[in-house]
Amino acid sequence: MAKLKTAYFCQNCGTQYSQWMGQCKNCGQWNTLVEEVVEKTSSKTPPFSKSKQHVINIIEVETSEEPRIKTPSEELNRVLGGGIVLGSVTLIGGEPGIGKSTLLLQLALKMKKKIFYVSGEESASQIKMRADRLTDIQNPNCFLFTETNLEKILHEAKKLEPDFVIIDSIQTLQSQLIESSPGTVSQIRECSNEIIKYAKENNVPVFLVGHITKDGQIAGPKVLEHMVDVVLNFDGDRNHLFRLLRANKNRFGSTSEIGIYEMISQGLKEIKNPSEILITKKFEELSGNSVAVTLEGNRPMLLEIQALVSTAVYGTPQRSSTGFDAKRLNMLLAVLEKRAGFQLGAKDVFLNITGGIKTDDPALDLAVVASILSSNEDIAISEHYCFAGEIGLSGEIRPIAQAEQRITEAEKLGYEKIFISNLNKLPKRKFGIKIEEVSKIEDFHERLF
Repeated sequence: MAKLKTAYFCQNCGTQYSQWMGQCKNCGQWNTLVEEVVEKTSSKTPPFSKSKQHVINIIEVETSEEPRIKTPSEELNRVLGGGIVLGSVTLIGGEPGIGKSTLLLQLALKMKKKIFYVSGEESASQIKMRADRLTDIQNPNCFLFTETNLEKILHEAKKLEPDFVIIDSIQTLQSQLIESSPGTVSQIRECSNEIIKYAKENNVPVFLVGHITKDGQIAGPKVLEHMVDVVLNFDGDRNHLFRLLRANKNRFGSTSEIGIYEMISQGLKEIKNPSEILITKKFEELSGNSVAVTLEGNRPMLLEIQALVSTAVYGTPQRSSTGFDAKRLNMLLAVLEKRAGFQLGAKDVFLNITGGIKTDDPALDLAVVASILSSNEDIAISEHYCFAGEIGLSGEIRPIAQAEQRITEAEKLGYEKIFISNLNKLPKRKFGIKIEEVSKIEDFHERLF
């Protein structure tokens, strides 16, 4: 006979306590303990159950490639490592309104599979209105179910026998076995455990939509991200059109790949060649603009870096950056002043990466420095130049990873010259673009202007 027992759970980290206390000892947060009723069974299980598994040498283990389902979205296939693995559970999180539900609904409408779409936040009519707006293609095997009760959802899923399940969102589900409100730590943990069990037993891939907190973390216990197979993060600036899909965890592939989408009135559109869209077609040469060759995973991209340097009006100079780490910007300004002798301490510096893209690739340093110097001296940089290099604290230009791939991308887009470090080891072959090898900032400044 099952016994119900009261326990206290931290809503921030999920730690369980037998009595209430003001501060969680695990994460240090105050007033986060909430009393919940959990189910405890009185039956004692033996410490070791009988199993057919036995110890085996790793050399003797036979491996086989996991079968994957190709989706209509090539960007999603790239991030997942080639497609959706059967029986896998994928968690996708992101800001409200960023496009999580839109991405999965487009997937459900375009896949030629039996889809079971569960929504705990929208009615069937709302989903149908959004589906009509997104595409003219309607999947006759897409079945909607607006329910938050976990037991009913699993019952309908076993009866329907779908090829693919989408649940939007995991925070709205509630199990009858636990007497607490939806979204609490115990509810999310129990519902996720049952869904993962269903996916593994029936070999059905499941997509879970997860809400995030104000800190950008997926709401609920951290164990949720450990339990699922893949964790995707869908982010981007809501004031811009571009959305980036990244894999924070992937048991079946790399976590270095990204997918790029554009939000339009008909939904999310895949960006096949982001470099052509992110680079502004300039009609006149302006100072402070440069082009950086960055790398997201194994995918080279060209980004436009804009800088504005002006005399400080309010006494204290301002340092502002959009899409670029502000602390790294301050470091680069200090290197320019200390090592290269440029007087920037009394000037305002504003930096922007166009398109709402955020990246932390150190190879952007050289383009950032080029834009700052260009704006400071009010001399335009040729639109046929691009840059890829990391700046060290002593003012040297350090080598970057996968330089050949970056050079090939710049060559393909028609650039005439690329500035890189002279320490990069390049293959002994001729490129269709001129390679300008530089060693220090002073040398770089002389060759650029």
